[in-house]
This record gives sequence, C-alpha cells and structure tokens, in this order.
Amino acid sequence: MPLLDERPSTSFSAPKSGFAPAPPERRGVARDRVRLLVADGARGLTHTRFTHLTEHLRAGDLVVVNDSATVAGQLDATSDRLGPVVVHLAAPLPDGTWVVEVRRAPDADRAVLDARPGDRLEVAAGLARLELTSPYPEHASSPTGSGNRLWRATAQGGDLAAVARRYGRPISYGYLADRYPLSDYQTVFGHRPGSAEMPSAGRPFTADLVTRLVAGGVMVAPITLHTGVSSQEAGEAPQDERFEVSAATAAVVNAVKAAGGRVVAVGTTATRALESAVEESGGVTRVVPARGWTSRVVTPADPPRVVDGLVTGWHDPEASHLLLVEAVAGRELTQQAYAAATEARYLWHEFGDSALLLPR
Repeated sequence: MPLLDERPSTSFSAPKSGFAPAPPERRGVARDRVRLLVADGARGLTHTRFTHLTEHLRAGDLVVVNDSATVAGQLDATSDRLGPVVVHLAAPLPDGTWVVEVRRAPDADRAVLDARPGDRLEVAAGLARLELTSPYPEHASSPTGSGNRLWRATAQGGDLAAVARRYGRPISYGYLADRYPLSDYQTVFGHRPGSAEMPSAGRPFTADLVTRLVAGGVMVAPITLHTGVSSQEAGEAPQDERFEVSAATAAVVNAVKAAGGRVVAVGTTATRALESAVEESGGVTRVVPARGWTSRVVTPADPPRVVDGLVTGWHDPEASHLLLVEAVAGRELTQQAYAAATEARYLWHEFGDSALLLPR
C-alpha cells in the first residue's frame, strides 16, 4: 500500500484491554446507550451516552450517514504453500479480479506478510479458488519493510461472491470474544450491500434517535462508501474505495453550508466520500454529484473543505483514520479527546464507544 508522509501527532496508549469484545447488545447495553464523549471546541469535553447526541447538535445542522451495508467478507482457506489461512475479501475490481488480504488462521489476528505471487488458495473447502497475482496496488510498499498485506487475486471455479454470501462471515479480528452474525454488523442506515467492514460510526444510531434528530431540526442525508479492509499498519494509506454522492445529498450539503449550518459526517467513510465530491470554482467550494473510486486521503496537510464535525469511534495510534480525525477536529481537540477517553476507559473498535468532535 502507499505510505503517508504524515503521522498523527495525537499521543496515547491504545488500551488493548479496552477493546470492545462483543456488540453492546450482547454485553447488556442498548445499541444507542454506548458511551459518547463530546469534544466541543467552544464548550469543552462532556461524557454522556449516544442517545443524547440530539442535545449536542442544533437545528440547521446536517448529519451525513453512510448507507452501505456490510457483506460477509471473511472465508477460511488453505494456501498451497502456507497451509490454513483466513482470507478477507476487500473489494471486487472492475476487471473481475479481487483485492484480498491473507491473514493468519484461525482468528485473523495478524496479516500474513510472506505470501507470494502465484500462491493458490482453496476457499471454503474448495468451492472456489484464488490465485495471488500481484501486490495491490502495484509496486506497493509495506510499512513493515517485509512482504505485502493486500493482493490482487483472480477467482477461479465457483462464483466467489456467491460462495462468500453462503459460507462467509463478517470480517473480524482476534480481539473479539466470539464470532457474531452478519446482522450484528449492520447499521440502521445500511441498505446497499458492499462494505467489507462495517461502517461502524453509524452503528449506535437507532430509528428513534434519527426521528428525534429530525424533529429537532437536524437534517440527515446519505452517501455511499463501500469500505475495504481497515487494518492498516502504521503509516499506511487507506485503499481506494467505491463511493457515490447523489445530487440530492450534494444539494442539501450546499444549502446547509450557505445557511451557516454545520455538516457533521458520521465516520471516516462519510467524510472521505463527501470530500471526494468537492468542486472549487471561482473561489466557491461546493459538493457535486460524484461516483466511482476515490483515493482521497484527508489529513491535516490536505484538510476537509466541507465537513465541520465528526461522529466516530476510537482509532489506533498512527492509523490513517486518526489523521482524518485530526484534520476535522484539529490536533489540540483530538489530543484532549483521546486523553480523556483513555483515562475514562472508553471501549475501542467497531463495537466500542463513540465520540462527537465539534471544533466550532
């Protein structure tokens, strides 16, 4: 993968004992009752619950959500050279090949970095086959200095997407206590299947919470961004991802900006999609309808142009997602939020707690 010149400046110790081990409902916590840390540039820090999000947004604000649904992208496989492995299907490519990640069996806790071009993988007990052809993208560099994490692969035999739907499971990693059904990886907004990993910032929303937001004058608009695999090594840029910003959403964003409202993106995915649809002409910045593949990486050196605030989970040190958080919220506010979340033992990762970052 391409390497980033920037590194996050936010300093904290990732609380490995504080990774959320299961969906909140399976821990006895309602979906919208996960903890929420509000970091407001004008009001300081507030510890609350996600259901109280309505109290920290105002009429005229716009919440932009990702309507991509999570697919089953994790499959057991056997490499002809490496033995049992786990395969993550990151994305289908337009030419019929796939972007895949090979990880260590049985719990996918670590990327396999000694795969080679020509390795053949028997997937789902031979129902489909994959052959690794080249690193993805071509001439990719590894942050570890050895091996490659993502590969372009050709599928042979059965229909790989159909095999994944029938025999696959949601992508998960070694910190989870168990395997959970695909339904646990869906947000209330997801209706367009395509994300390899859950757009997890939207998970704490419920229909009731959305209704209360709208009743309070906060608008909600969708974008689509189908996520790849996000388990980046330090300094690794995110992969290209498929996205769409509709004409209706572009119009709403532009109207809110013109009226002085705030555009609050739900997750790094919504931020990346919106910022991939920005057009500047004659000194005017506006969002336009757009779709395709985005390579946009939002960082403090290349900051957002329309996103004013962010609803997000908690990210690991030096991950590219953290650079995006710093770009939206500012490095000082991000540092304050992460220091407070670490001290208060917030839960990390896709089933963990949340933050609302409002620099203005």
